[in-house]
Amino acid sequence: MYIRKCVSSGILNKTLTKRQQAVVKRLATRQAAGDDSHIDFSDIPPLTDEQLARMVRARDLPPVKIPVSVRLDQILEWLKAKGEGHLTRINDILGNVMEAERRVQSKHRRSG
Repeated sequence: MYIRKCVSSGILNKTLTKRQQAVVKRLATRQAAGDDSHIDFSDIPPLTDEQLARMVRARDLPPVKIPVSVRLDQILEWLKAKGEGHLTRINDILGNVMEAERRVQSKHRRSG
């Protein structure tokens, strides 16, 4: 059985038909104007006071950490020599590289 892998880049790079472009433009114009009158909210139950009290912004939640085992060269000794927190520094370094790569990819998508 062949399973085709679906990636978001396939959706982002897809050329829209003229009809699809018109629909997207119309929706974007409505959204920019704050017009959500065409949306039917009747099937969405209102939030209770308890639910509202427990709400937090997703960006305020601590990131999910995944335990891993990694073999490193002398990098670990170098980081340990800088004092406590070497594992945090490894995470920060990798996070910075990931964010830089995402910025480059995003820039290429916008200019491409």
